[in-house]
Amino acid sequence: MTKPVLTLRGLTKYYGKTPAVRQVDLNLDQGQIYGLVGRNGAGKTTIIRMAAGQSHPDSGEMALFGARDPRGLEKARRRTGAMVEIPSFYPYLSARENLEYYRLQRGIPGREVVEEALSQVGLADTGKKRFKAFSLGMKQRLGLALALMNHPDFLLLDEPINGLDPEGIVEFRSILQALNRERGTTILISSHILSELSNVATCYGFLDRGEMLEEISAAALHDKCRSCLEVTVDNPGLAAAALERELQTRHFEVLPGGHIRVYDFLDQPQLVTGALARTGVAILAAEHRTANLEDYFLKLIGGEDRA
Repeated sequence: MTKPVLTLRGLTKYYGKTPAVRQVDLNLDQGQIYGLVGRNGAGKTTIIRMAAGQSHPDSGEMALFGARDPRGLEKARRRTGAMVEIPSFYPYLSARENLEYYRLQRGIPGREVVEEALSQVGLADTGKKRFKAFSLGMKQRLGLALALMNHPDFLLLDEPINGLDPEGIVEFRSILQALNRERGTTILISSHILSELSNVATCYGFLDRGEMLEEISAAALHDKCRSCLEVTVDNPGLAAAALERELQTRHFEVLPGGHIRVYDFLDQPQLVTGALARTGVAILAAEHRTANLEDYFLKLIGGEDRA
């Protein structure tokens, strides 16, 4: 039986009079890679900051490794590592020297943790190269190394792949998957690069305007993002009636903009288009497609005009 790592109930945070997070419930269990999905300003960073103890909620409850009271939360956070943004590393120090400085500052015992963290993120061979000469990908990996120095059971990562090139994204993804697979590290990761989240996440939380719209497992999401025949028509209501009457199917959904996704007859699209045409429905477009994470999110928040 999996154990809960982070549980939020009705968590709310205001900045002035503006609600950044409103009545958010979140459930993250041991061993999961939780993808926190939302556009900029949706509340992702606020949630991660509160979980990391960098900010405090105005109302609601938080449990971290089962701890709820302030002293228990402080102790539980010793088992976490957070990367909310690239830390303020010293530009004229090497990766090793920067980590050694933070190790001493944070009172982490054993110099070997520096070497281990550098090795985990692929920076063990950077030698005396100064931080100011690092690429963005190297800077992001050093930030991750800093979060790993205390051997955390739980990683909190806010937009860690933002700005990385494709090679850097693949490298970062491989590191996270190895941590999760080999060490059992639980990970909460936010990103607006939805296609990349779909490569690592085992479950998702969809945020919009500070509210949690839905939590869903990757397996359940895969079922919802199945293949379909998407038909664009001039009269969706008439088309829906035609599908039910002519083809005796209810395995379809009507979307904004005159789009209808039909999940039956994928190998016989002419049956669908023929039934619509006989009913007098004008077909503007028809194509096979498989919905992805971005499609699902746009549908959830109510269309592209809100994305």
